[in-house]
Amino acid sequence: MSEPKSDASKATGNAIVVAARHVAKIFQEGKLRAEVLEDVNFEVRRGETVAIVGTSGAGKSTLLHIVGGLDTLTSGEVEIEGRKMSSLSDTERGNLRNRSLGFIYQFHHLLPEFTALENVCMPLLIRGTRILQAREQAAYLLDRVGLSQRIEHKPGELSGGERQRCAVARALVTRPACILGDEPTGNLDEHNAAQVYDLMLELNREIGTSFVLVTHDRRLAMRMDRVMELSGGRLHPMAEQGA
Repeated sequence: MSEPKSDASKATGNAIVVAARHVAKIFQEGKLRAEVLEDVNFEVRRGETVAIVGTSGAGKSTLLHIVGGLDTLTSGEVEIEGRKMSSLSDTERGNLRNRSLGFIYQFHHLLPEFTALENVCMPLLIRGTRILQAREQAAYLLDRVGLSQRIEHKPGELSGGERQRCAVARALVTRPACILGDEPTGNLDEHNAAQVYDLMLELNREIGTSFVLVTHDRRLAMRMDRVMELSGGRLHPMAEQGA
């Protein structure tokens, strides 16, 4: 099976695929008011890998959900491939998410009644890809993540590491501009976590998709191009960087 063509790579330039401009988020219930994000600004360029670290409760997941259009912001703006999320309807926002973004969570969120192949096909079928083409692209990604012999297995028949690799394949199958990962290895042991990170970095180099990963594991975070720390409602670049 031939590899689906990719039009993205780190050599394609410095196009900005994700941008947050003065993003703020305030939770308020009655007299209780919590300013989780105060003034967050960052850009992610095509093919770049970025880790966001911080203490529990700092707002890392909230920021990722806002960037992905899954949560609302109080003020500021998020742009995905130059399109302002605030200017889009719910339908347009959903279409933009499906075309430009992929999501990986701490828990795989695979549909238990479907096989690995069917789970990976889903984002393509949602966008209207023909089923034979969707199955071919899904099978290729499953082979790339080492699951070619498991494509007809359902999530309950896969190990934890296999389920997460399947989730990585699902996130990448549409060739999105950027993957947003919320503790994508947080539910794995050290060995499997390192394997999934290796896989994501390998696919980043091959496909050119950008990655923005929220993680508590600073050792793994330092393998990304940039590491940023969320504290006091703002993002700060960390002095040390990994390869």
